Order: sequence, then structure tokens, then C-alpha cells
Amino acid sequence: MKHLAKKFLSDQERERLVRCVEEVEKTTSGEIVPVVISASYHYPTATHLAALTLGIPLALLFCWIIGATNMLAFAAVFLTIYGITLLAVNVKPGLKRPFIARQAMDEEVHEAALVNFYTLGLHRTRDLTGIIILVSVFERKVQILADKGINDKVPPLAWESVAEELTRGIRENRAGEALCAAVRRCGEIIAEHFPIKADDTNELPNLIIEGEPVDPDSRSSS
Repeated sequence: MKHLAKKFLSDQERERLVRCVEEVEKTTSGEIVPVVISASYHYPTATHLAALTLGIPLALLFCWIIGATNMLAFAAVFLTIYGITLLAVNVKPGLKRPFIARQAMDEEVHEAALVNFYTLGLHRTRDLTGIIILVSVFERKVQILADKGINDKVPPLAWESVAEELTRGIRENRAGEALCAAVRRCGEIIAEHFPIKADDTNELPNLIIEGEPVDPDSRSSS
């Protein structure tokens, strides 16, 4: 599933998003980091359930076509088809999505957002004003988390409408545009409490795709 994040945004959309973060961070001391990951978890149980559900009827159909009537023949056919189906599910991960409970995906995406928040150092900004906008492509879900400095002044529920709008934009194939809108909205929410400071610096990358930072400053210095 690793390719999902790489294909989520075009090069032009990535560039526009980086510039959007730059512009928004000129109005606030907050640090907004969009993060795109392919999936929050690999869901192994769902993979096998999908392979079983697809493999059994295909094996029965194939046995009927070739006239095989004994269990040994069915077992051999099923194991072969199961292996092929398992490979197909791994190649096309969308086949296993119906076998994953919505609550399970919500929990995994939330956990992934927390892990990325701390792994990427969003909790180490000077004024505790980091915000992660995490998009988990496989689950088609969004999670927005803010650090303590922001949460002390902005209720966490403020991010729900932003996440909903972003999710809608992704479903409507407007991912790049929707992400920019989400960044701008986050900036508007926090700018009142955390205006830009004279000595403010860009402490974090402006976009991360599968853990690879995209930042104009880092590119120009390389």
C-alpha cells in the first residue's frame, strides 16, 4: 500500500500546498504540518478474510467447471486460488476495506496521527503550537491534532468541521485544493491567539509524504 501516499498529490499540488503553508505561517506563530500516509495499519485479519471470502466461491465454481467432486480436489483448488486471491488483495488493498470495521479504522488513524505528531517533533515547537493535518489515504480519513499551547485556547472540537470539509474534498477528488483550504482554516483559527512574532522561524517541514519532508528551505540548501 506504500504507493498510495506517493500518488495522492501531483507534483503541482504538492508545490501549491507547500506555498500555502508558507503563506499561512506568515500570519501566525503556529506550525501547521500536512502529513500524507498510505495507511495507518496493514489490517492482516481483513486481508485473510477478504482472500477467504473471495477464494471459497471461486474454488467451488472452478471445481464445478472441471467436474471435481471430492474434497481432496477442492482443497487443492482452494489453496491455489486462496494464494492467488491473497496476492490480489495485497496488490489491490481496496478489496479488503469492506472487511474492516469503521471503528477499527477510526482508532488506527487516530493512533497514527498521535504517533506521527510525536515522531515528527510537533510537540517540540517553542510555544507548543504545532498542528498536524494527517491524511490516511487507504482509510480515506483525516485526523487533525494540535499541541497543548493551542488546545489551552482552542477547543479540540474546532478541528472537526475542518476535518469534515477536507474529507469531503478528498472524496470529490479535490485533494490538493481541500488540503490548502484546511491549512488556511487552521491558520485562521489560531491566528487570533497566536499571531506572528518578530523572531518567528519555520521550525517544521511544510509537507510530509510518507515521512519524507517537502520544504523549500531544505531544497534550496541542498
